[in-house]
Amino acid sequence: MAGGEGRVRRRRVLYVPGYDPFHARRYRELYRREAALQAARSGHRIAVKAGADGAGYGWSVTAKIEGARVETAVEVLVWTDIVRSSMLKGVWATYRHLAFAALVYIGSGAAFRLARLRKGPMIAGLYPAVLLLAELGVAALAGGLAARLAAGFAPAGAVATAAALAAFVAAGMAVLLAFRRLNTALMVDYLMNDLAFSVQAWGAYPPPVEARLAAFAARLAAALAEDVDEVLVVGHSIGTHLAVSLVAHHLRAAGGPRPGGPALGLLTLGQTIPMMSFLPRADRLRADLALLSQRADLTWVDVSAPGDGVAFALCDPVAVSGVAGPGKRWPLVVSCAFSQTLRPETWARLRRRFFRLHFQYLCAFDALPGRPDDYDYFAITAGPRTLAARFAGKAPSPARVETAASGFTSMAA
Repeated sequence: MAGGEGRVRRRRVLYVPGYDPFHARRYRELYRREAALQAARSGHRIAVKAGADGAGYGWSVTAKIEGARVETAVEVLVWTDIVRSSMLKGVWATYRHLAFAALVYIGSGAAFRLARLRKGPMIAGLYPAVLLLAELGVAALAGGLAARLAAGFAPAGAVATAAALAAFVAAGMAVLLAFRRLNTALMVDYLMNDLAFSVQAWGAYPPPVEARLAAFAARLAAALAEDVDEVLVVGHSIGTHLAVSLVAHHLRAAGGPRPGGPALGLLTLGQTIPMMSFLPRADRLRADLALLSQRADLTWVDVSAPGDGVAFALCDPVAVSGVAGPGKRWPLVVSCAFSQTLRPETWARLRRRFFRLHFQYLCAFDALPGRPDDYDYFAITAGPRTLAARFAGKAPSPARVETAASGFTSMAA
């Protein structure tokens, strides 16, 4: 059970990454590097050691923060294999993903509703689409030119037609293949795979994801049975809607409020939840949002920044999804405005690096004024206060968006 006034001596962190095909050690090394930077700036003492208790991949953290020693075990809830299996390769696979994502978002009307919330995520979605269509146009022009040349050199009639068609296809494919390296560098294929993964079942969770969520919920139940003061679930990017659903899965299985035991916290960072919750078959996710929003035995804090062009910054995911009930108490929506929490020179260096900024929540901040309620990822995950105690009395961001905007509000029974 959590110590008096939300004090923590031992903590378990379950981290749910976003749509990431890389090995989980990437997050350990990121944590190690950025914790050292934050420690130097904030006076923390943080030691990170590979390996942790638990069934998955993780690391151990020994920290002295705010004058108290805390032991933390971090476990990454891995779903990299699902990500990799969803990442189709090849020119036509990318265009199939583009066509299907456009069908789902435009056909359901979700694209227009999402655009009214935040322009940034929609621009991030349109960016690969525009490039791919432009490349297709260049390929068509090159193919047309090659076809005319081939027809001019071939005998008239069917032979000329066949030569022109072959030249059109060959030149067009050559151009599209030539763009492949550029697309990899510009993350076009990655973004299209990411978008297609979110919409593959029109907002429902496909069976492999449902099975993995059940396994994650079992890991959460096991962590809550340990002798720790807090269990903190952290979700980032697409991992935020998975984090919401795994916590909801556990709470439904556990029945009523948990008697005693560790404090349970949910921290969502750079959330992209509306990208899925606005879709017609996202009944399960909307029901999970509604459930968590009313739980008294949970603390849910949602952190984002307007400078993050990939996230639905400061959009209350429960409210904008149209499932906020009269008993709503979560999430607490707060801003870690990069223009204020990063030094001017750091902000100037990073502000155009959109995908790097999307990971800033997991990194050190170099302009924190030092108030106890400032966002500090390492104090939250390795410090001596529970999420509830750290954000107690914190007012939600006055710039938060709470207007219901989804065209679909049905929930799973």
